[in-house]
Amino acid sequence: MDVSPAQLSTLLFLALVDSTSVGTLVVPLWLLLAPGATRVGRMAVYLGTVATFYLGVGLLLLAGVDVASGLAGGLADQRWLRWVQLVAGAGLLGWAVLWTRRPDTGSPGRLRRWRERVSADSSARGLVGLALVVTVIELAMMLPYLAAVGTISATDGSWPTRVLLLAAYCLVMVLPALVLTAARVAARRRLDPLLVRVDGWITRAAGETTAWVVGIVGFLLLGDAYQALS
Repeated sequence: MDVSPAQLSTLLFLALVDSTSVGTLVVPLWLLLAPGATRVGRMAVYLGTVATFYLGVGLLLLAGVDVASGLAGGLADQRWLRWVQLVAGAGLLGWAVLWTRRPDTGSPGRLRRWRERVSADSSARGLVGLALVVTVIELAMMLPYLAAVGTISATDGSWPTRVLLLAAYCLVMVLPALVLTAARVAARRRLDPLLVRVDGWITRAAGETTAWVVGIVGFLLLGDAYQALS
């Protein structure tokens, strides 16, 4: 496999970051904390849908990455686009700063609605629908995943190797949720208090975490544009 240790380390790090999103960790926590015994089948349906969706999106991105790279390379020489990038980066950074200074950045209403849906609908169709809704909404914030696809496309490996790397990435994304599921089956009473605390912290911090991600992206765009224009 023509993949350097540095590239593998980068992919592992990005996959672990992606494993902490709403779709890959928060919703699985809600499924685990639902009343009654742990339903492994429900979790398998949900996580299988999430992983398959991300794999499909990743394959589409890999298939078109060469065309997109060529187009981006040609547009990168246009000075006016650098100014657009500068303004966009400043806007994202400013939005993030204003968001973190809000007096109440608690659990968003959207998360509460998803939680109600998890509790209300336990059918396989409902879980698949929930997984698709969550992942489609999160596409706008899938920055680590886009970086991972870029890293995979930059490897010297063949197409089957890239597909294997992408599949492994998607597996790592849902691995923490799978580990938590196995742990709850084995030790439910001892694990539930910890899961409740983790769920509460993640839900409360969801809005602020989003702001930090947007702010970092804005800072990177701003810095890159400034260096190109100076």
